[in-house]
Amino acid sequence: MSNKDILEMAMKLKPAERFLIIEGLIKSLDEPDKTIDEIWAEEAEKRLKAYREGKLETIPVDDIFK
Repeated sequence: MSNKDILEMAMKLKPAERFLIIEGLIKSLDEPDKTIDEIWAEEAEKRLKAYREGKLETIPVDDIFK
């Protein structure tokens, strides 16, 4: 069954039934991904190291929220 077929079938459902499908799909995308978390942790460590070594240009928080 193709994605198009699935979408066509879903569009025939009642709004409340479509909502349940959408809600389930969104929740499935919101699950933690250990690989992505590890990549972001490594990136955060690199940025912190660069900041501490003075190699990272910073912007004052007041300038960000102007």
